[in-house]
Amino acid sequence: MSMVQKVLMAEQGPEFSQLVQGYWRLGEWNMDAQTRLTFLKQHVEMGITTVDNAAIYGDSEVLFGEALKLDPAVREKIQIVSKFGINGIPPATGEIRVSHYDSSKALILSSAENSLKRLGVEQLDALLVHRPDFLMDADQVAEAFSELKQSGKVKYFGVSNFTASQFDLLQSRLDTPLITNQVEINPINFAVLEDGTTDQMQQYRVRPMAWSCLAGGGIFSEQTDQARRLRGALTELAEELGADSIEQVIFAWVLQHPSNPVALIGSGKIERVKDAVGALALNMSREQWYRVWVASKGHGVA
Repeated sequence: MSMVQKVLMAEQGPEFSQLVQGYWRLGEWNMDAQTRLTFLKQHVEMGITTVDNAAIYGDSEVLFGEALKLDPAVREKIQIVSKFGINGIPPATGEIRVSHYDSSKALILSSAENSLKRLGVEQLDALLVHRPDFLMDADQVAEAFSELKQSGKVKYFGVSNFTASQFDLLQSRLDTPLITNQVEINPINFAVLEDGTTDQMQQYRVRPMAWSCLAGGGIFSEQTDQARRLRGALTELAEELGADSIEQVIFAWVLQHPSNPVALIGSGKIERVKDAVGALALNMSREQWYRVWVASKGHGVA
């Protein structure tokens, strides 16, 4: 039974599941292909049908594709998101002297083709610019997006880690709306809540995709005053809300924002994925949301 609902990402955009399974660390999960497929089917059964990947994530697209090949029918049940634009240094080649960003038309087209081959699919549901490229030519990006759309290789396009002005620049060259901005949202990093990024998403009725909701585990492991205050506040809220864990409280906190983000889950443990799903049942008040903010900031509102 599906517990996670699908939501419209943008006007004229796709429907994604409200929670998204991230496959960034798939290569570290030590799963064989059948175990990977089982994990995929388990979260799809819960309603987590949108999966997030990227060209730079090592062999994760290859490993995901190997699992999908074991049961190609699963492809019709999921929405595949990938990203392009970070050129890392290939091991033992010396071809690239420094990692850099590349949003040239040629790179976009080749990266999309390579992602399709690695994943073993004919079409991506969405392709995102992974990081802002300071040398981005918006017209070139638009041309590449148009070709990929017309060829049927990509349905929708978006960005990741873009500022509001960078989002507007690229959108000004496109005939169709960007369907998301994938950005970091968690109780330690408030940058996109303060710099206008999520304001813009709410203005345009475009849902952000929230990555690193758990701050890379820092909320649980760091011994800073901020992390300790947060753990205390989150523990109190977990008891008040009847949550099973403070992780659930964090996901509920992220999802509470009026920009209506969808939240990425990074764990390869199905029990932690199930735990995240439980956040959807929590009803957090404004006062409770701000208690997390106050604990993080270390002071009250002005």
